[in-house]
Amino acid sequence: MWLEDLARDAVRYLLIGEPPERWPSRAWLPVPGSRPVTAVVGFFRTRPGPFDARTRTLLRRAVGLCTGPLREDRDSDRPDPLQQDVEDVQAIFDALPGPAVLLTPLRSPTGQVEDYRIDAAAPEALDVAGRHGRQLIGRKILETYPTVAGSDVWEGYLDTLTTGAVYESEPFTYEEVAAGAPRQSVYSVRASKLRNRLIVTWIRHDTDERETRRLDDMQRLGNLGWAGWNLTTDTISWSDQVYTIFDRDPALGPMRLEELPSHLLAEDLPELGAAVQRLLGDGGAIDQPFRIATARGVRHLRIVAEGQRDADGNPVEVHGFFQDLTAQRGAETALKESERANLVQRGMLKAERALAARLQDTLLPIAEQSLELAGLRVDVAYVPAESGLNVGGDWYSAIELPDGSALFVVGDVAGHGLSAVGTMAQLRFTAKGMSITGSPLSEVLARLNTLLLHTAGDAHGATATMVMGRYQPWDQRLTWVRTGHLPPLLIRGGRAVYLPQPEGSLLGAAAASVYEEQVTELLPGDHLLFYTDGLVEEPREDLGVGLDRLSDTALRLVREGRNGYLAKTLAGRRPGNRDDICVLQVHVPDAP
Repeated sequence: MWLEDLARDAVRYLLIGEPPERWPSRAWLPVPGSRPVTAVVGFFRTRPGPFDARTRTLLRRAVGLCTGPLREDRDSDRPDPLQQDVEDVQAIFDALPGPAVLLTPLRSPTGQVEDYRIDAAAPEALDVAGRHGRQLIGRKILETYPTVAGSDVWEGYLDTLTTGAVYESEPFTYEEVAAGAPRQSVYSVRASKLRNRLIVTWIRHDTDERETRRLDDMQRLGNLGWAGWNLTTDTISWSDQVYTIFDRDPALGPMRLEELPSHLLAEDLPELGAAVQRLLGDGGAIDQPFRIATARGVRHLRIVAEGQRDADGNPVEVHGFFQDLTAQRGAETALKESERANLVQRGMLKAERALAARLQDTLLPIAEQSLELAGLRVDVAYVPAESGLNVGGDWYSAIELPDGSALFVVGDVAGHGLSAVGTMAQLRFTAKGMSITGSPLSEVLARLNTLLLHTAGDAHGATATMVMGRYQPWDQRLTWVRTGHLPPLLIRGGRAVYLPQPEGSLLGAAAASVYEEQVTELLPGDHLLFYTDGLVEEPREDLGVGLDRLSDTALRLVREGRNGYLAKTLAGRRPGNRDDICVLQVHVPDAP
């Protein structure tokens, strides 16, 4: 009921309360809840006339605040499934500077937002009644900030809740009543959605509070706090950060000068005592580090102070600041330990480089080599991508076996460095040894695979690819096997083709690997190339492109009669190679 003309309304209704002259306009609004209505709230106004739309909205929302206290909530004992989220947000708020609240929308039976409940609040959040922090939890927005109703901020909350878009208000003037007197302040509000709730933060733009906040932020970020000693009145003042630095309860008040030595480490007492004597004696500024013992351990502090004197030269006041340098000292200590460890590491790396150089000279293939094996001409070119400690794992072997046949092997161990060189040596010598004893090539690969699997759990466990062939001069047959390696390239009769690949997976990858043998008859004039992937691979290029480029180039060189140094020429055409390159060329001489 909106009673806006009491002279007319008195004819129809029985008016209650004080005379119409004191309250010329009134409103009676039912408390929302179940029917029938059992409670109403009356508003008496000191001026006549109608209630505008904004005022009516404000009064309806104010009455909505009474819903909870005047109506039993049957679901009050039901646990909130999102309570854990609220507790997590509150824990974050407790560690944050500045005001912030978590708002849960309270909706009418029709789904419209009537109000918001504060479920979490930062310590610096403050309402018009002087309540702050956790004292605000459980209260409603229209109770704590009543004039927000119907404002742009209220509409911004609704928009963020509906769309999820962050709302940032322009600075606006907010009027509140403090100690019975109205006061205006300028605020900016920001609201963002968190699931079905809102996180609202705000900034007060009053100059004095802004400067105070900046000073507090500076002390917090610099981990320093100011202190003053009035020697005339024997009073001491500390900023809040000094209590944090000394790990001291603010309820105990500032620490007196005579208390300070009891907290110092004994070895720091003489130097700090001498500095204080200089400060009080000649008034010169001091900058003195010292350490104190706290319940949380030893802290490294620094005092910077200067004295003020009266007309007679007597010290009357000392002011300065304390700074906590514990984190900095810890970083300096860690840096020294790191430098010491680096020196040790450099020595180890130097030793490893020397070892790598010796291993490279002893184990790695000769860069260029030409051989006559089992009636074949064999040319080899090896180009490492790097030298020293980061040497790669490409390798080859070309030897004559006791039965007069020839063994050709090209392999590539994954990785670089000493571990790759060590794995290469294992494979190279094991393959040669087993082949010399007459073991079938497929059995050699199976044993090598078992060897790498056995070392897979070690720090130097590795995988490798390999292609291996045994040539029998009496029937000109080449039996060959592979383990995930690229296929050999055969150049014959003006054509270049890649040999069909027998089955064979990567060494060291799986225990149940099967390695098949392939037999190829070599004819007079044939050229057969074994190689590693560094000869064909390019970053961001399909492997097939590199293989086509190799076959075209090799065929052209043979046609041009430049097959005498085919391996060296192919390897030399890859300047700036990112990976090791190994090329082994087998040439069957022309028939007499």
